[in-house]
Amino acid sequence: MNNQSSSLEFSHFPVMLNEVIKLSSISVGGRFIDCTFGGGGYSKEILKFPNTYVHAIDRDKKVLFIAKKLETKFPSRFKFHQSKFSKLDTITNDYVDAIIFDLGLSSIQLNDLDRGFSFKSNKKLNMTMGLNEISALDVINNLSETDLKSVIKILGEESEASKIAKNIVNYRSKKKISNTADLVQIIEKSKKKNFSGKINPCTKTFQALRIFVNKEITELINGVISATKKLKPGGKILIISFHSIEDKIVKYFFSNFSNNKSKPSRYFPESTEFKSILFEDYKNKVLKPTKEEINKNSRSRSAKLRFAIRSKNKFEYPKDLIKKFKRYLDLEAINV
Repeated sequence: MNNQSSSLEFSHFPVMLNEVIKLSSISVGGRFIDCTFGGGGYSKEILKFPNTYVHAIDRDKKVLFIAKKLETKFPSRFKFHQSKFSKLDTITNDYVDAIIFDLGLSSIQLNDLDRGFSFKSNKKLNMTMGLNEISALDVINNLSETDLKSVIKILGEESEASKIAKNIVNYRSKKKISNTADLVQIIEKSKKKNFSGKINPCTKTFQALRIFVNKEITELINGVISATKKLKPGGKILIISFHSIEDKIVKYFFSNFSNNKSKPSRYFPESTEFKSILFEDYKNKVLKPTKEEINKNSRSRSAKLRFAIRSKNKFEYPKDLIKKFKRYLDLEAINV
């Protein structure tokens, strides 16, 4: 068990670690929140610097053994919370200097084939990150064809969602779908046969199911709102996203609630509705992994890092963020 745990720990590569450390100004010390602890890569690197204090969050029980090691090594500087990062504003009374989100699926999760995240697995459909109410097994066997189509099309951005959903329902009417191999077979038969060698035909459907099972869009939106509450003026929020929906949300939040947010056309009357200025001028610069990092860790290739700096203004709830992405929030709220 210890050997397996160690191999899982060292198989995880924190994405864009150098960029995160530099942007967070960790060398001067301060208080930090690592919202997606995973293998502990960011937390371990932060703790190498004196006068740093870290609160780490992860919903996954599988990372507890890594967190316990750090708590033992740094009892006064590191605290782990098994929680969802949407609750991060409740874990400490302190205001912090930087908050880090790495939204990707960790290698610890992906490499554990028993958890059913990978279409290379032949295990039970699961895809739960922890603290879940449903699994992928529940979704695939119980969601209506209409709702399945919406989940796969919207959360997976899958153009052939209609056929995939129809074939899932047809298959389960004869036999319960129980493992990833069953689902892979259904998806491959549903897709057109001109498969690209670069992207597995199952990728988008698996992404959609994982997002839905873990309510990832709801978590992200509530998480960034909670993070903004806990940042000191001048503090930074750094978010590494891996697909277009996440990046769209992060970009909108940072740009629409910053000092230099886009102004409406001069031909339209100016809105009297108050919008919070939560961030200083947002430069909208996207950082991406270097070629060297991608060669070392191919899973980093789709990563995008955006960051924003907290303004001195009082926190006001960003209602426009909820309105803008209500479509996704309503979809994830569907009962299974």
